Amino acid sequence: MSDEPTTRLAVRGLSKRYGSVQALDRVDFELRAGEVMALLGENGAGKSTLVKVLAGLVEPDEGEIAVDGRPVTLYPSSRSQASGVAVVHQEYSSVPTMTVAENLVLGQSGVSRLWLPTTLNRRARGLLAQVGLEDLHPRTPVEQLTVAEMQLLEIARLLARDARILIFDEPTAALTDREIARVLDVIRRLAGEGRSIVYVTHRLAEVFRITDRVTVFRNGRSLAPRATSELDVDAVIGLMLGRELQTMFPPRGTVAGEPLLEVEGLLAPGLAAPVSFTVRRGEIVGLTGQLGSGANAAVQAIAGRLPRAAGRVVVAGEEIVGRSRAVALRHGVGYCSADRKRDGIFANRSIRENLSSPWLDRVAGPGGWVSRARERERAVEIAQRFAIDTRRLTSTVATLSGGNQQKVAVGKWLGSEPKVLLLEEPTRGVDVGARAEIYTSLRRLCDAGLAIVVVSSDTAEVLGLCDTIATFYRGRLTSIAPYGERTEEDLAREVMHTAPGEEAA
Repeated sequence: MSDEPTTRLAVRGLSKRYGSVQALDRVDFELRAGEVMALLGENGAGKSTLVKVLAGLVEPDEGEIAVDGRPVTLYPSSRSQASGVAVVHQEYSSVPTMTVAENLVLGQSGVSRLWLPTTLNRRARGLLAQVGLEDLHPRTPVEQLTVAEMQLLEIARLLARDARILIFDEPTAALTDREIARVLDVIRRLAGEGRSIVYVTHRLAEVFRITDRVTVFRNGRSLAPRATSELDVDAVIGLMLGRELQTMFPPRGTVAGEPLLEVEGLLAPGLAAPVSFTVRRGEIVGLTGQLGSGANAAVQAIAGRLPRAAGRVVVAGEEIVGRSRAVALRHGVGYCSADRKRDGIFANRSIRENLSSPWLDRVAGPGGWVSRARERERAVEIAQRFAIDTRRLTSTVATLSGGNQQKVAVGKWLGSEPKVLLLEEPTRGVDVGARAEIYTSLRRLCDAGLAIVVVSSDTAEVLGLCDTIATFYRGRLTSIAPYGERTEEDLAREVMHTAPGEEAA
């Protein structure tokens, strides 16, 4: 009997071109039975295109694919599913108004059209138990689930198809640390049952927690897979970038400016107690906590996105009296949400138009006519400050990688000349190279006199980037202190409200 691991999926010489862009260039990829393979690379390196090919959403130009040693064609998606391939995407595909049990039969073959509740519930309980949701009632509407439960439900939907090759595309991007641990435990359990896992992520800590091997993509090409045990974080980053990343976070300046943002007794939906804090010129303040902790609610209330029930918001000594986005913007408050696809960018408009969208009135003459020359001049300046290719200003934002889309979503506010910049999850779904560029740009803005507030669930990001860190728990600001007085373990305990040695509440 051979001791060689069984190859579940083999890809050879796969290529795909979009116009002048070579998305995949003679890619080789291998996945063994029962292993978790990390698929890593910068945004635009080719990972997403490979996932789309395997899911049957994109037809390759050339190359061969085999599953369990048999040549297969995975396009269209029905053939991919028939070959045992399934994908968990970042965006959930469940129908919120339907029950858990009903969602588990949507799109499944071999299911009776007569949806009897007893039959659906019995079938659902078995699937839910496989992903650690045995205590969840099958008749629960999906809209009542937590984010982690929705992610686990997505996994259960794939198991309903008896998929042998599971592809997870950034499955933990919107989860808290405790929820991430729950999802990762399920993934490891599935691999232990013999299923093969492709794990796409930008969170390198997760790679070392659950994966067996790592395949890195760079410029549309695949590097030879490496055992995770042979690598460390620096080695992985070097493989992804093709160079050493000198430092992820830029050096901090000396914060000595006057207060630019003063928040006093703020109350809004999502906050259980008044919130007060101050941000000085040249300072980055980080707000961190689990999903629903109140950190996001505080920033959205300051930006005028949520109604303020009480409290004062003062910018550069002037109180914001109105409670709308437009009023906050007029006072010099720029705001970038955590969901760039929904309300951070206009995907089908050009980079130039996206960058100028908050400040078109500043380049308009009498009668509201926009000066294209002045618009372009200002857009070029912003693009240069955020390392955006100025030669692509006429390209649609949808053609950019996730990292470059995020640069556009953040950078567009600079043209409005803000005094305060509010950012929610500024590097979610962004690769390490683009992260470092965004961090450097934010620090330069601070050095130029801005005050910045960052809401992030990434404790490493908060500790590495921010000068002052505030923690939130169940709608309350629980602590605020300089970064030097915190460790990653301290922050983890604080946001979960536990003492050393205690279990999370």
